[in-house]
Amino acid sequence: MTRIYLDHAATTFVLPEARAAMERGFEGWANPSSPHAEGRKARALLEEARSAIAEALGWRHDVILTSGASEAVEIASGRARVPGRAHGATEHAIVPHAMGASSTVIPVDSSGLIDEAALDEILAQGPALVAIQGVNNETGVLQPLDRLYPRIREAGSLLLADCAQSAGKVPLPDADFIAVSAHKLGGPPGVGALLVKDLASLDPVGGQEKGYRRGTQDAPSALAFAAALASRPYDMDRLAELRAKLDEGVKQAGGVVIGESSPRIPTIGSVSMPGASSASLLVQFDLAGIAVSAGSACSSGKMKESAVLTAMKVAPEIAAGFLRISFGPSTTEADIGAFLAEWQRIASRSQAA
Repeated sequence: MTRIYLDHAATTFVLPEARAAMERGFEGWANPSSPHAEGRKARALLEEARSAIAEALGWRHDVILTSGASEAVEIASGRARVPGRAHGATEHAIVPHAMGASSTVIPVDSSGLIDEAALDEILAQGPALVAIQGVNNETGVLQPLDRLYPRIREAGSLLLADCAQSAGKVPLPDADFIAVSAHKLGGPPGVGALLVKDLASLDPVGGQEKGYRRGTQDAPSALAFAAALASRPYDMDRLAELRAKLDEGVKQAGGVVIGESSPRIPTIGSVSMPGASSASLLVQFDLAGIAVSAGSACSSGKMKESAVLTAMKVAPEIAAGFLRISFGPSTTEADIGAFLAEWQRIASRSQAA
């Protein structure tokens, strides 16, 4: 059986260009912080990668290399120089964890978009770090950050944008901090970056990365990250057509498209089969050779209700049958056709039961 992979939002394959760049990076195997010739060679490769990442993302400010988007979020959340904390109700789970129990939750509407009136009320309470995703990792909903950011800054607050799902695919928003991750766009796991507009807005801790992150820097992975970004493998117009085919096919078979009325990134489809369970759907698709995903899972491996869908007030019978279908550079029309054929078979069996 030739398997079909439709879980690219979880992680996608490492691009050949990224593999080759990592191999080149191993030539600079020394510690980039060492003062000798070997260390200086590694440092040169690291800074080459840093500059290439910034250029590929269109970022003209500082780049702090991290182990991924989660660490980037933790750095900004813990050390941004504003007293308050607030985050969107549909953020990735790392955000409320990193922001802390005192962080104010900003509600969203039924389309998954930030409640702007509630945001304004929170901003009126004083300067805060406000965390709002660029793209939701479960629904693909795009937040209007370019419209929200001026209001956040006018209130004396700072914006942290989690762009793990959008970097390298759509232009980055304007923000004070942006978290990105290599393995979501064709680079290796274990490397990412925190993009910082003004280092003065962040407390340093000493050590590497200009004193903003401790730990030996990974030049090979940074080079692979840069190469993945530079390769620009995502044809978003083509993927938008595939997502439209997915949405239409799901609805024709009696399914529901979640977040359909909102702007969404073409690489993520959020669908539901009412009356079915996500756990059962995952097993059936996996047995059919198709890899997809559903809501968050706890450490025991048992499915639990998606916090994103709860925040959007999605009806329980729809939330129960939720699946995320996510596309990568290799996703084809035949892949979506195979998914929809299996979706129809499962729906027919469910209706006949």
